[in-house]
Formats: sequence, structure tokens, C-alpha cells
Amino acid sequence: MAEKRFTAGIGAANMDLHGRSRAALILHDSNPGFLHTSPGGVTRNILENLSRMGERTALFSAIGNDLYGREILASGEAVGMDMSHMLRCPDCGSSSYMALIDPEGDMFIGMSDMRILEHITPDWLKGQKNALRKADVIVCDPCLTPEALEWITSDALAGVPIFSDPVSTTYARRLAPFAGKLHCLKPNVLELAAMTGCEITGDADMERAADVLLERGTHCIVVSMGQRGCYWADRSGAKFYAALRPVSQMVDATGAGDAFMAGLLYAYLHRFPPERAARWALAAGIIAVTSAGTVSPGMSAELVNKILEENEL
Repeated sequence: MAEKRFTAGIGAANMDLHGRSRAALILHDSNPGFLHTSPGGVTRNILENLSRMGERTALFSAIGNDLYGREILASGEAVGMDMSHMLRCPDCGSSSYMALIDPEGDMFIGMSDMRILEHITPDWLKGQKNALRKADVIVCDPCLTPEALEWITSDALAGVPIFSDPVSTTYARRLAPFAGKLHCLKPNVLELAAMTGCEITGDADMERAADVLLERGTHCIVVSMGQRGCYWADRSGAKFYAALRPVSQMVDATGAGDAFMAGLLYAYLHRFPPERAARWALAAGIIAVTSAGTVSPGMSAELVNKILEENEL
């Protein structure tokens, strides 16, 4: 693998349970709907999207000796992910996540059990150092422990650019102390506010908050803004808003951020200029929100290019 470009992912690999209500949700009652399970986890999902785009990927995560763990392993191998670096924890349950989706396709509530990630320790990561240093880029998620994040962003992996999605306001605060060591951050507006401590009530506030992270040392900030697209700011001086034509109907919004991040990584690996990188990532996100499940089985670089051409403003 060292002879060819690849992306290393350090973080969550789950089994996801998604439930979508067929009608308006009624709290404290049983709701008729549609249920399905699929492999998930932010880092795993990003790598699956990248693998389906034709890129080489390697996952560094933890699984238990259970049905979920075996499914996570098999599904990764099926799309070409290198799963040889997985930590096996026979006495732990594999990571799992549950999301309840409303009839419009937006997440109503989610719940996760990722305690197994506590076994991704600095000592274990040190044993993976040689493999990680061969990566062209690393993506990690803040579901890892602060100690693991500190090691990943230390001089141990100096020279390897690191991308991260803050995932939530809680995890954004965990990631904030390491922001200056990251190449690229992809927060939404709420996560950006949590990371910087800035009050954001409009675009001007958001732009100033992004500048705060640039001043801390982050090379590139891409703020996801839902149907409005995204805001890009980097230390090279590029600052702009990007958007594509909004989708007419969302099927499932839960995988949009993972596909968007995969698009940013693909753009980085292929040295796209900033404006094309942002639009390419947005097109990948469109594929996710118009597909059932966390990762679209139809994801490919060719489809992203097609969606980009069809949805340019």
C-alpha cells in the first residue's frame, strides 16, 4: 500500500439502525415506519464513500467479537477498504448507532454506544505509526478520546495532513484544542460556534469565527450550511460561498456530511482548486441525501461529476 496513494481513517466504525417514520412523529407512542440496519460510523462512512469513488483507503478502528463486528469487517472488505489494521476487542461489544428520521428525511434524534473506541489508545496508535505515516492524508473523528486525538495531532504524524468533521457541538468542544494542528475542518454553524466560543447570528459572524480557526493554525475551514451550500476559508486567502441547486426531496440526510467530507478528501488527493473542491463535495452530499441508507451504493466519481454538471447554479 505504501507505493500508492491512500487515505487512512482513524475513528468510529458502527452498525447503524435507522428508523424513518411514515407519518408525523408522536412522542411517547409507537410510530409505524421503516427500519433498516447498515454499517456506519463517521470515519468508516467517509472511507466507504472514498472507496466507492475509486480511492484506496485503510481503516484504523476497533470491533468486538460479535455479529456487528463481523459485519463491519466484511462490509469494509467488500468495497475494497484495507481492514488489516482493525483492533479486535473480544470482550467488548462493537460500536452501534441509532437514528430516528422524520418523514421529511431529517434526523429527529440519534443515540450511540461507542465505548469500544476507548481502546484506541496512544499506545495502540504508536504500534500503527509506520502504517499511518505512509498515508497521503488522514481523516479522524472526535469520537476518539482526547488522549488519542492529542497523539494523532502530535509530531508523531508530522507532515501528514489531517481532516476532521466535528460531528456535534459536544465533540466540537473536544476537538477545539487540536484545531491548530488540523489541515481541514468541516463544521456546521453550530459546531463552528462551539469550537471558537463565538456567537454566530449571521454570515458575518460565521466568517469571523472561521478566521479565528485560521488564526489558530487550521489551514482550511469548510462550513456546511445545509441547503445554502457551504462557506470556504483557507490560509492561502481563498474565501467564498459555494452552492448547487437544492434537491427537490431528501430521502435521508444522515449521510450527507460523511459524503461531503469524502468529496473534500477526493478533491485534496486530486489537487482540485478550492472552488471546484467545494462544489465537488456538495455534489457528493447530494448523492447521499437522495439515497436511502448512510452511504449510497451508487456513489462513484463518475456520478459525482454527473450530479455536479446537472446541479450547477
